[in-house]
Amino acid sequence: MSSFFDKLSSIFGNGDTLPWTDTDVIQNCEREAAAQGVGISEASDQSESMMRLAWALVHSHQPADVQRGIAMLEAALTSKSSSQKKRETLYLLAVGQFRAGDYARSRRLVDQALEIAPDFRQAVDLKKMVEDKIAKDGMIGVGLAAAAVGIVASGIAAAVARKR
Repeated sequence: MSSFFDKLSSIFGNGDTLPWTDTDVIQNCEREAAAQGVGISEASDQSESMMRLAWALVHSHQPADVQRGIAMLEAALTSKSSSQKKRETLYLLAVGQFRAGDYARSRRLVDQALEIAPDFRQAVDLKKMVEDKIAKDGMIGVGLAAAAVGIVASGIAAAVARKR
């Protein structure tokens, strides 16, 4: 019986093994960024404190924090930076999009990070999570469509049986 629930959990679970942050971590990162003079909206400055703040935001349980992190990282992506910083920014942006539920965009971003560094283990792991999530969502969608067809077919069969 427990294996049945394990299988069910694997289908309906989110498979998200990424770390989570809480408001305390985010507030500490915000204080650190403020102390270094990095404005929350000044994402073009890719200081270490800004990257730590962006990391904390995209790993938050709060959708509003994730969106703030995405906005910071998108702004940071437009600035000229080293390939390592760009790789990190793309990866964190992919994490944010994954947490926001935009799996297609997350996959595109993680692919861009892997173009820069094909052996980037975190990005490889994230890509697998994204692809698993897309596949599970597809299976659930097919299952729901099949159930809807079954309900309609049984309704038609019941209507035909009543007329006879």
